[in-house]
Amino acid sequence: MSQLRLLPSRLGAQASRLLASHDVQIFGWRSRSSGPPASFPSSKHGGSSSYMEEMYFAWLENPQSVHKIRGHHVAQLDPLGILDADLDSFVPSDLITTIDKLAFYDLREADLDKEFQLPTTTFIGGSEHTLSLREIIRRLESTYCQHIGLEFMFINDVEQCQWIRQKFETPGVMQFSSEEKRTLLARLVRSMRFEDFLARKWSSEKRFGLEGCEVMIPALKTIIDKSSEMGIENVILGMPHRGRLNVLANVIRKDLEQIFCQFDPKLEAADEGSGDVKYHLGMYHERINRVTNRNITLSLVANPSHLEAVDPVVQGKTKAEQFYRGDAQGKKVMSILVHGDAAFAGQGVVYETFHLSDLPSYTTNGTVHVVVNNQIGFTTDPRMARSSPYPTDVARVVNAPIFHVNADDPEAVIYVCSVAAEWRNTFNKDVVVDLVCYRRRGHNEMDEPMFTQPLMYKQIHRQVPVLKKYADKLIAEGTVTLQEFEEEIAKYDRICEEAYGRSKDKKILHIKHWLDSPWPGFFNVDGEPKSMTCPATGTPEDVLTHIGEVASSVPLEDFKIHTGLSRILRGRADMTKNRMVDWALAEYMAFGSLLKEGIHVRLSGQDVERGTFSHRHHVLHDQEVDRRTCVPMNHLWPDQAPYTVCNSSLSEYGVLGFELGYAMASPNALVLWEAQFGDFHNTAQCIIDQFISTGQAKWVRHNGIVLLLPHGMEGMGPEHSSARPERFLQMSNDDSDAYPVFTKDFEVSQLYDCNWIVVNCSTPANYFHVLRRQVLLPFRKPLIIFTPKSLLRHPEAKSSFDQMVSGTSFQRVIPEDGAAAQAPERVRRLIFCTGKVYYDLVKERSSQGLEEQVAITRLEQISPFPFDLIKREAEKYPDAELVWCQEEHKNMGYYDYISPRFMTILSRARPIWYVGRDPAAAPATGNRNTHLVSLKKFLDTAFNLQAFEGKTF
Repeated sequence: MSQLRLLPSRLGAQASRLLASHDVQIFGWRSRSSGPPASFPSSKHGGSSSYMEEMYFAWLENPQSVHKIRGHHVAQLDPLGILDADLDSFVPSDLITTIDKLAFYDLREADLDKEFQLPTTTFIGGSEHTLSLREIIRRLESTYCQHIGLEFMFINDVEQCQWIRQKFETPGVMQFSSEEKRTLLARLVRSMRFEDFLARKWSSEKRFGLEGCEVMIPALKTIIDKSSEMGIENVILGMPHRGRLNVLANVIRKDLEQIFCQFDPKLEAADEGSGDVKYHLGMYHERINRVTNRNITLSLVANPSHLEAVDPVVQGKTKAEQFYRGDAQGKKVMSILVHGDAAFAGQGVVYETFHLSDLPSYTTNGTVHVVVNNQIGFTTDPRMARSSPYPTDVARVVNAPIFHVNADDPEAVIYVCSVAAEWRNTFNKDVVVDLVCYRRRGHNEMDEPMFTQPLMYKQIHRQVPVLKKYADKLIAEGTVTLQEFEEEIAKYDRICEEAYGRSKDKKILHIKHWLDSPWPGFFNVDGEPKSMTCPATGTPEDVLTHIGEVASSVPLEDFKIHTGLSRILRGRADMTKNRMVDWALAEYMAFGSLLKEGIHVRLSGQDVERGTFSHRHHVLHDQEVDRRTCVPMNHLWPDQAPYTVCNSSLSEYGVLGFELGYAMASPNALVLWEAQFGDFHNTAQCIIDQFISTGQAKWVRHNGIVLLLPHGMEGMGPEHSSARPERFLQMSNDDSDAYPVFTKDFEVSQLYDCNWIVVNCSTPANYFHVLRRQVLLPFRKPLIIFTPKSLLRHPEAKSSFDQMVSGTSFQRVIPEDGAAAQAPERVRRLIFCTGKVYYDLVKERSSQGLEEQVAITRLEQISPFPFDLIKREAEKYPDAELVWCQEEHKNMGYYDYISPRFMTILSRARPIWYVGRDPAAAPATGNRNTHLVSLKKFLDTAFNLQAFEGKTF
């Protein structure tokens, strides 16, 4: 009767649909002594409807009476035995949980021994075609209602569903050899004894140990083993802090002494920068997989405390590694993401990352997700942490199968992980393994969980560790002896003690030993740039001309483009003929020239193929053939590097994280993310703050990601105006008060020391140069570019080939070159500005006839601050008032950043006056008239040469 209690309740979706999925004739039934199979008995409602039909009629009468038909709901998943597997424990009255309920379906206890013809959709029979009802129930219960709970019936692909059924229903599939069991035991020993060792040596240190889910180590190793067996050579992992040190030690195989020395409070840092806590660090390691005897490269990506933020970063790095290997199907490179249950359900970036999984330019051909389901988030119970039944329900949106498994059953875990790896390799789709476990200690080792979860932790304190449970099982069945088990423990304890002894000899911490994405050959053996020179970024004129000609043509025959696009292409052709470029053509030439030099270019973001402002048009669409497109940039030269331009999903956090990860893989690429409008980057602020601005300081990780942020006050309202330059400048690490020493390599030294580069170009030529400089420098830094909107079509915002040909380079400052520069001693005011406002200032100066009395100098590179060039400009006009003019409000934009730096370089001998909009809460007005009035007001002030008379600074 123990099996009977589980009848349809425990059969759930899988069993019900297998045994009664279409109509009453899906299978017949007969007693062992009877003749041909009889029809299935009818229910009390009459007729011979199937179980599913009965459920439907019951639902019509009372929707609450029908169970949601989830077999995994009644599986024994919780090792503590005190919580439901999910948050829905309702069991309706029609489910057969006792003998008397058999009558509901015209069944009696005697029917349990009658035989049924099995349908072709089930694999529980193995080689048998008929089974008794009692045996059917027993086998289905064994498959779906023990320590594994499966969710896959929502997948709308019969082949995939049948594949999963076969993997779990076939009798005997979960049989392990003695050698496999011994390996599993040894891995559990290492996992648990590592945590025990840290607890003994550093009892008062935070380490976010894995106790309660020690099976995760053999789980990850199984995924890697199985993937290696199927041809995977490179595995990229992302995970939160819990269990990270254990993964570094026992999966990545980081030297134990390098882990242990991290606990030494006297350890000095050798590398520049802040460093990071030990449970955030990453690692890269190439080794032999001992199970397959094949080379495997493992990379654990460093990450901050912001849970799940690393997910898209891992996916981007994986995509890049696949790209550079020509691994379009993901047969050589794969990713594994480890999650916590509360974060997996609660963090929106998980959803964003899942929705990249099947997009052509973002797919990594399937990821194995492992959820460490502690059944708690810090101090928050699941019922307060999510509205969905399971923490893994988010994965259903991409039809990823979800395998729930009791983490106190190591063999079930290992089998599930093996199937997950095989699924990923077979179908190139995501899959989720939900390790239902517990957290033996608090959120960290210093935390007291009994304050908030007293009953749970009383049970946890009584819980026998999984290692002892499994060791007792293997000893009882004779797979290992007690002596062998104790020797395995003593062996690993000895390894830890010896490493601990060696760790005491380490006096200096080298963060570069924890690098997750090395670039072999790019730096010298000491990790330093091979040179410290700033490259010339000009390009031969014939190259510019060729790119311009391709950019203004359609390389494919019989390709019908839009008539409006024809006008744009004709305009490009005319500009090329006249040796001129606008913003779009300058970008085209920057990209194209880099492709010629073998530099891969990837541009990603919302609507970047056409461009938000319809200026780019890097992907042409045939107007008569659906989905026929052409990318002229990939038709420049026969042996050029490939160009990827891809519209992203409507995501900033996930996509920027993805592109950051992509840029991590190789220095020989220009990887750009463009925001649809500059202020849209604020939903990706976590990636900017935790990875981009601080990544090198924390993790010695160079990255050349480029952010293109459309910016400008143009009366478009608060949301589409400001890219918030003040935020980027406030996070810049150059010292406003330190008077610099001007050496011959001052420019490149500044760039090398900064955490990122912030520019606001005023000419297409300078935009061209800064893009090229980004990948020609001997090191990599993130580049933030505030790009224009109205300047894209401004008649004055054009550049000549003369400013782009060989011998030219990026101008950090563009000085006045008009009448004022010819007689600097007569200049009464020197206006410094950046970006689009320059064109407003020039127009106003001309209208007032002040070309000889007012000089205008453009600050193109804002950070690191060009002290040397600003000093030169200020000294050139000794009698002029110095003014900073910006179109942004005073508490925004650049003034708070540039003002103290001007004071430093001027030794506080001359003031730098502010001209611009008054302080405000919103970045811009939504009223067109107010915008124009405020523009006129600050332009009047800029050219009122008496505006600051009598004022003190």
